[in-house]
Amino acid sequence: MIKTYFKSNNNDFFLAHGDTFQLMKEFSFKFDMIFADPPYFLSNGGISLQSGKVVCVNKGDWDKGKSPEEMKVFNMEWLRLCREKLKDNGTIWISGTYHNIFSVANCLTELGYKILNVITWQKTNPPINISCRFFTYSTEFIIWARKCEKVPHKYNYELMKRLNDNKQMTDVWRLPSIGRWEKTCGKHPTQKPLSLLTRIILSCTDKGDWVLDPFSGSSTTGIAANLCDRRFAGIEQSEEFCNMSKARREELDDIGQRVNLKRHIVDLKILESSKQLSLFEEERSMICEESSHIYATLPFNTEPM
Repeated sequence: MIKTYFKSNNNDFFLAHGDTFQLMKEFSFKFDMIFADPPYFLSNGGISLQSGKVVCVNKGDWDKGKSPEEMKVFNMEWLRLCREKLKDNGTIWISGTYHNIFSVANCLTELGYKILNVITWQKTNPPINISCRFFTYSTEFIIWARKCEKVPHKYNYELMKRLNDNKQMTDVWRLPSIGRWEKTCGKHPTQKPLSLLTRIILSCTDKGDWVLDPFSGSSTTGIAANLCDRRFAGIEQSEEFCNMSKARREELDDIGQRVNLKRHIVDLKILESSKQLSLFEEERSMICEESSHIYATLPFNTEPM
């Protein structure tokens, strides 16, 4: 059983600090869903424009470019480990750009996953292209795949339809990048928006399900999971980002902060609009109920490291 770096008071959020390739082997637990935002291998001295200033886009040594052969070895290993930790009806989501997503797709096929969709996330506020020599990058891709070819997976079709003005949800999602309200505890260089992760989690899990993120970063996956009443386990190699994750999760213990986050997320606002309880009252009721409930099965040792 893996020791925790941090866990929430009600045992719905667990975080381990270390190498995901090592720690995932120690799991004796299987998950309903996995979201992974692996390295895109883009840190090769490129530049971009942020807040009117030219900045280097290097993220760190973990994101430095690899050869196609090295990239395949990397992707095969973590995807193999993830497949072992998924329930038979579980699904996995992997984000990327053209730099890494084709390698990921090939590895998924080789490992026996069944690719269900490739979501195109169209950013409503993309960074501008300062070279003016090609089209502005405004999209990322998210592969959705299930573990087994012939074992049915969860898909909350009616809920997704409801969130899309009672029309079938398509594989193109027009959502913003992270806003200032998501950076109150600092900013991770590849942080994903809560609006994206909440939609993913709502689409294929039920309340109480377990979600794993093997490259947890600042734990946007975990925050989204808890906002949707799901449970989370994450692994992160950087202690700096583990501390950021801890601070973000501790914010959720404040009812007002939790409500404020939900009010910024369009899908959660749509769901709230049809409920009788106000968002504030619902959160108060939920937190009181959870405080007296201990889950029977946990993915990590409940004693902190």
